[in-house]
Amino acid sequence: MHEALHIRARQGTLGSVLLLVSLVSIVAGAAILLEFLGLAFSIVLPLAVLVVGLLVKYPTWSLYAALFAGFLATGMSRYIPAPTGLAVDGLLALGLLIALFQREKPAPGGVSAWLPVAFVAWMGMTILQLANPAGAHPMAWVYAMRGVSLYPLLIVAIGYLLQPGEKFLKRFLTIWVALSVLGTLWGFKQLIIGLDPFEQRWLAVPGNYSTHMLFGKLRVFSFYSDSGQFGAAQGHTAVLAGIMALGRGSLRTRLFWAAVALLSILGLLISGTRGAMAVPAIGGITYLILCRNWKLLFVGFVLMGTVYGGLKYTFIGQNIYEVRRMRTAVVEGSDNASFQVRKRNQARLAAYLTDKPFGGGVGSAGYWGQRFTPGTFLADLALDSWYVKIWAEYGIVGLTFYGFMLAFLVVLSIRSIQAESDPDRYQIMLALLSGFTGILMASYGNQVLGQMPTGVIIPISLLYLIRSRSTPQS
Repeated sequence: MHEALHIRARQGTLGSVLLLVSLVSIVAGAAILLEFLGLAFSIVLPLAVLVVGLLVKYPTWSLYAALFAGFLATGMSRYIPAPTGLAVDGLLALGLLIALFQREKPAPGGVSAWLPVAFVAWMGMTILQLANPAGAHPMAWVYAMRGVSLYPLLIVAIGYLLQPGEKFLKRFLTIWVALSVLGTLWGFKQLIIGLDPFEQRWLAVPGNYSTHMLFGKLRVFSFYSDSGQFGAAQGHTAVLAGIMALGRGSLRTRLFWAAVALLSILGLLISGTRGAMAVPAIGGITYLILCRNWKLLFVGFVLMGTVYGGLKYTFIGQNIYEVRRMRTAVVEGSDNASFQVRKRNQARLAAYLTDKPFGGGVGSAGYWGQRFTPGTFLADLALDSWYVKIWAEYGIVGLTFYGFMLAFLVVLSIRSIQAESDPDRYQIMLALLSGFTGILMASYGNQVLGQMPTGVIIPISLLYLIRSRSTPQS
């Protein structure tokens, strides 16, 4: 009895915090929306009413909708001059409010409370950045904190409150794979048929052209934010599908997953993103270690060694641009020119942050820094790495906190996998964790973790990785 009251009290406190977060996210979204009063409200309003009605009836659909928006919003922005990215904010904030006030509460126990607690703590670190004496422009903070802190918190909060079960998991995987395959096909359209006028206009922007046209060859970006995100996302899907193909399903199901994995690897290759190779590499190693099948582990390391050796010591596929570009990452290693530029930028950043243990403030670096505080050191400094971005904006204190949080989530995920008794769910959890660790590694070379759709996929994956007991069968 005492334990039940303690659990209810803890859930009540967490619910109050999440309610405050949802209201803050709505206010933040409204502040951003004020810049776009020219929207056609006569079209948006009826659609918004319909969406609200559906989410009230099916609150978990807010996560599906956010996943769709995460995949498609960036691509749509090239065709529609509207803040399509705000769709994720609105859907998640609304989903959280509905989850907080729904009449029938699901039985707690699936998603561990440690998951939202971790992201509440990280959101607290982000809010404290408002008091940073070197802080960024307030509107830059509003924009930048969304992908860094707000989206993950809203997603895991909705999942904790609704405790979605097996049906949601299957639909989540279906949507993820379907949109990833569509992204690959759209990428091949760009490579073979060419870019449409809207994509050409996006590519014509100097910064986009210099990074996506190398030696006259297009680095395919599909409908993602850029080729780096496209490549990493394709690698992420390849890890999921490849591990699922090794599962216990029927031959037809396993062949399907194998085909998705192969198609995704091809998508990674045409993106020309060398850093994305870390996703299947580290994801594969994670799987081989966790599955504790020593024969498979040996075979896996032999295969990876063969691929590495083929790239480093042979000229196989040298006439293919995509293979030739991937080979440079293996052959040149730390001697690569872009790698050397990154190291020099990091040395400059370290000197700048010597007296700034909390960084330059959220939104002070990268795109938002260039928009709101142009000409400043952090705004003009190239930040290719997600972790370097965290270091620049949160300082060594924030980066250390963030690193411990990610390690904590990985450890909790491993513990949940070890406690899982259902073999099918065990395989899915292995695939999700392997993809997560691959993304964590790839985020060192590119800002992958906080961009869409990865920024939605990872928190939803964590809902099924960090469990307090077996997943509810609903």
